[in-house]
Amino acid sequence: MGRPSVYPTELRERAVRMVGEVVSQYDSEQAAIRSVASKLGIRTPETLRKWVRRAQVDAGTRPGRTSEEIAEIRALKKEVAELRRANEILKAASAFFAAELDRPVR
Repeated sequence: MGRPSVYPTELRERAVRMVGEVVSQYDSEQAAIRSVASKLGIRTPETLRKWVRRAQVDAGTRPGRTSEEIAEIRALKKEVAELRRANEILKAASAFFAAELDRPVR
């Protein structure tokens, strides 16, 4: 799991909204991102650019996996890993008990 964000969710959402609102006032989206990042005290414009791209993918205006799909894939990978571990434990247990059955009784 990744480290927790330095920026609160409210700030992220507000920053993305602000970029969407002011992008028409600038020559490029990158210029709007730089301006909003500096106004809100976001360390690097790249951070805000990533938030904007993620919001665009989640809204369906940009191709890619949505946040929900990514979370679902992570959960499924975790579940698969747990099931594989359980399978290995069961295999070891069945081998152990099968060996017990093959031993002669005293």
